[in-house]
Amino acid sequence: MIAMMIACIIGLVFDLIVGDPPKLPHPVRWIGKLIESQTELWNKGRMRKTRGLIMALAVVGTTMFVVTAILLISYNVSFIFGVVVEGLLIGIGLAQRSLKEAAMAVYEPLAKGDFAEARVKLSWIVGRDTEKLDEDEIVRGVVETVSENTSDGVTAPLFYAFLFGAIGLWGYKAVNTLDSMIGYKNEKYQDFGMFAAKFDDVLNFVPSRITGLLMVLGTKNETSVSLGGRFKRWLKDAKKHPSPNSGYLEAATAVQLGVQLGGKNSYQGIESFRATMGEKLVPLTKEHIAKTVIHMRIATLLFMLVMIAVEVFILAVA
Repeated sequence: MIAMMIACIIGLVFDLIVGDPPKLPHPVRWIGKLIESQTELWNKGRMRKTRGLIMALAVVGTTMFVVTAILLISYNVSFIFGVVVEGLLIGIGLAQRSLKEAAMAVYEPLAKGDFAEARVKLSWIVGRDTEKLDEDEIVRGVVETVSENTSDGVTAPLFYAFLFGAIGLWGYKAVNTLDSMIGYKNEKYQDFGMFAAKFDDVLNFVPSRITGLLMVLGTKNETSVSLGGRFKRWLKDAKKHPSPNSGYLEAATAVQLGVQLGGKNSYQGIESFRATMGEKLVPLTKEHIAKTVIHMRIATLLFMLVMIAVEVFILAVA
């Protein structure tokens, strides 16, 4: 447990300073290629729910097996070497730095008044149409993405890293990648990807709510609304989101910043409406992008401190 705790701290520091090594292929890409190849083989014929379940378990099992083998070899070299390798594996699986960079890549052209460039950069991180968006809608896209992925990309993998080390983190990453690739409610994936989508929802249930709560309690309140009022609004609005988990992040950001998230989006020319979250006390501006990044960092730090405190308590009473 102590080794995993140290490895988690190493991993978080590595992610903050280095992030994803630019010249090295990210392991998520390898997982994605495995999913692509197996989907072609299994997503056909009858019993697609069962086929999807077997394929998902195989991908997660393969991922965890590879990480386990790497760790066994590393710890066999020496304890310190093993902890460092595990820390690096954890750091590569976190996305705090990459989320910040993606958000600021949109912020910078907005600050220069270059809306065209900002729309292009936004299209790299969202699935919605961006060609006609004005400033507040561009900002909304970034704020929603950073908020949601604070759990998906940072605190949820960190949660499983604290519980089960790099093996747990990469098991979670495999599930999350499966969900992002086949967890769609369309004709092609509705049955085949059902297990992946449900499994991802289950794994994110606890970390998303802890992270959202830490945002409400620990980040700067930009409004005059009381903590009690923000807390009630957070719980109420979080349940409006189509995802059982993402709403707890987006609603927390909305009540802390005093902005409104959700609303009308367009996907390949087809408009859809998502329930709004928060109250529009102030309009969205580019500065809310930087503030959301700060919220992500604060929530991540608080999340890590909570997990360390829990593990120290367990060690003390064991």
